[in-house]
Amino acid sequence: MIYSSKFRPAWWLRNPYAQTLWAAKVLRTPAAATSNERLTTPDNDFLDLAWSGDNNGPLVIIFHGLTGSVKSHYIQSLMHNLSQKRMHAVMMHFRGCSTEPNRTRGSYHSGHTQDIAFVIETLRNRYPHKLMAAAGFSLGGNALLKYLGTTPDNPLQFALSVSPPLVLSEGARRMSTGFSKIYQQALITQLKDAVRAKHAAYPQLGMDEFDLSSISSFYQFDHQITAPLHGFDSVTDYYNKASTLDDLVNIRTPTHILWSQDDPFFTSKCIPTNEQLSDSVDFELTTHGGHVAFISGNIPFVGNSWLCQRASELLQHHLS
Repeated sequence: MIYSSKFRPAWWLRNPYAQTLWAAKVLRTPAAATSNERLTTPDNDFLDLAWSGDNNGPLVIIFHGLTGSVKSHYIQSLMHNLSQKRMHAVMMHFRGCSTEPNRTRGSYHSGHTQDIAFVIETLRNRYPHKLMAAAGFSLGGNALLKYLGTTPDNPLQFALSVSPPLVLSEGARRMSTGFSKIYQQALITQLKDAVRAKHAAYPQLGMDEFDLSSISSFYQFDHQITAPLHGFDSVTDYYNKASTLDDLVNIRTPTHILWSQDDPFFTSKCIPTNEQLSDSVDFELTTHGGHVAFISGNIPFVGNSWLCQRASELLQHHLS
């Protein structure tokens, strides 16, 4: 069901670009104390996990956004808040997003569910009696929805997805227009740096075959690198198969999607209709909020992470 959110942005941060930048660059949140674990994947690569919170509490598995990590503001904020509520939290770094490049030519993408499934199954076997939920942000939120839609029988009691792309082609199109190009340039630079770092660490993988100098947009990166590295026939094939709008109707796990109409990364074509949602999916739609931001507050230049409060509230409710 789609419904209007009660969220009200800080009156001095109603602009979606201001919301997004404030959350990413200005907002300061307490850092969660974390410990690290490395899992070996079935294809002999690795996944780095960051743990926090009360080992006796219910477990929340977290998936970050594009080029994110445990240092991302929304991850730090949520993990700290969950720790305060005596919950157990773990964040999976997608391949190549932790402290070193991953060992295989492929890494991760918006529809990559194999590592999500591997981590969830590993932790279910480790903690057979724990209540378990998952939370994903942006790319991680989209990949989580893809997992839920294609694995309807899974061990999760609840799932939360924040600012997921849903229709990847619309995201690529929007990011190539207006002020959103600034975000695109920053993210593309990080993605290309990751390819160079992998080539330096593992020259035998042949990552130098890609002409990074010709890439300046998500469409070009996905066409030249993401699609061929991950077995898609083309960028169009990747966008079609990794998008999740058509998967929402297949989700059986109680799921909450938080999305802003003014998200500067996407267009309104990413917003589903009620007919495209299963009875298990709630779609909370805000008028303002930017991308993975949702900053509230009445005092100028003192913003609060409503996103963290809302996410913690939902997770605690479903895992209580």
